[in-house]
Amino acid sequence: MTDPGILQIGALVAAALLVGVSKMAVSGVGAISVALFAAVLPAKQSTGALLPLLLVGDVLAVSAYRRHADWPALLRLLPSVAAGVLLGAVFVARVDDAVMRRTIGVLLLTIVAHYLWQRRRTRTASGGSDTTGAPKGRTDTECGTASPGAPTARTQHGRALAFGLVAGFATMVANAGGPAMSLYLLSAGFTMLGFLGTAAWFFLIVNLVKLPFSVGLGLIDRNALVLDALLVLAVPVGAFLGRAAVNRIDQALFERLVLVFTTLSSVNLLR
Repeated sequence: MTDPGILQIGALVAAALLVGVSKMAVSGVGAISVALFAAVLPAKQSTGALLPLLLVGDVLAVSAYRRHADWPALLRLLPSVAAGVLLGAVFVARVDDAVMRRTIGVLLLTIVAHYLWQRRRTRTASGGSDTTGAPKGRTDTECGTASPGAPTARTQHGRALAFGLVAGFATMVANAGGPAMSLYLLSAGFTMLGFLGTAAWFFLIVNLVKLPFSVGLGLIDRNALVLDALLVLAVPVGAFLGRAAVNRIDQALFERLVLVFTTLSSVNLLR
């Protein structure tokens, strides 16, 4: 790993701040952290260096939102996520940085396009009355549950299989599972705190599972840990800022921010 310059260090500090913000408030900005790390470091090295910072953010998020998780939703996701992580580990071992980065960019843009198409079809079916895209029913203060208008159990299981596989693959390849998970939770009708609590536990579990794979593939080494030691304090600062902002963001704006940041970061990965 080459020594980054001042501008590159600034970008990495910003990325670490955004890790904290993404874990506490707007999940979509986490994709920007992935893009910034990949812009400064080689793609594979960036994946290893970012993972320990994500784990710090996961611990902070779980401590804040642990009561809001929807465990049935998590249990539906985990089997397909595990399969995705295994596929991702094989993929990382076989491809170069450019292929890995572009594959993730295409994958994320496909997910965004699918979500937007799904939302448009839902609005058309309801006569266009739902103009915000915000889930109806339960309030944001209720614990980890989807709103009453959420998809049926059969549909949820199908989505869990597809999105779990994509999220597991993307998170192993480039720490980019956040957008897939975010879009799954949005499409399932989760309110804001249910979204954040379920995502917090999901990524703590998944990132811990990824850790031995990342070490075994050589993605996490001594240089990466030294860099993380310089950046780690930025994560709780970002978490504090995100926690302060989360109560000021309404559900419709929350969804739009997730989609916008996911799209921008995905386009950047195609370079």
